[in-house]
Amino acid sequence: MRALLLLIAALASLAASPALAWGAYGHRTVAAIALENVKPATRAQIRGLLHAAPELVTPECPVKSLEDASVWPDCVRRDGARWAYTFPWHYQNISVCEPFNIKANCSYGNCVSAQVSRNAHLLADRRLPAEQRLEALMFLTHFVGDLHQPLHVGENHDLGGNRVKADYGMATGLNLHWIWDGPEAERAISSANPPLVRRYSAAEKARLATGTVTDWARESWQVSRDFIYPAAFGKLPCNRTEAEHVVWTNEAIEKAIPIVDERIERAGLRLAKMLDKALG
Repeated sequence: MRALLLLIAALASLAASPALAWGAYGHRTVAAIALENVKPATRAQIRGLLHAAPELVTPECPVKSLEDASVWPDCVRRDGARWAYTFPWHYQNISVCEPFNIKANCSYGNCVSAQVSRNAHLLADRRLPAEQRLEALMFLTHFVGDLHQPLHVGENHDLGGNRVKADYGMATGLNLHWIWDGPEAERAISSANPPLVRRYSAAEKARLATGTVTDWARESWQVSRDFIYPAAFGKLPCNRTEAEHVVWTNEAIEKAIPIVDERIERAGLRLAKMLDKALG
């Protein structure tokens, strides 16, 4: 337990940085699920596009696999001079205290839902150079993961929980968004039984790989509205007088595990479906 707390404390030092949805572990898991469930021809197309990685000239963010591709958009954000314009693409702040509106906070397509659709279109365009299609593949893989992290969509004037100081069990000094990006996601993925990365049955795909991009955003918003904020604050905090420091209790940790697992599964299988359509 002491080692775990030290690790969480170390990760918390990064919490002031822009949030990385699901963290590297979550994003790589989404990509691994997708790769296990795409058609063989799609897998071959992905391998071919990965050969164009040197043309991107991002040696500090190497890409040799779809799992690497899933974290590339967060990695290149460190180079603000080249990639600052992509920052708003990772999220879409839709208030949990107002009716759902997919057009909210998405001026000129600068939001995660619009970028999922845009990059799927670019990936499918075989007229484009390989390096541009690879860039679209990496953004698509990452943004499908972002869209399924509830606090990258639902929020309450707090940047998706980034401004809400929170303790994770006995670990202090975190914020609500970071808890869902990191320790909560890692706990859920590592304890999943059966493992999340596997070949899913046709019935499972029919149940999980459903809906439109708007549907996926609405699902994330609903998880934020109906579970995350009430679990953190004891109610849906819409009067802006609630405490700015909450405790993500052990009870909330356990209740969140199946929710996180399903969001990751849906992201991976929906990504697989999009990749088959774009590259098939």
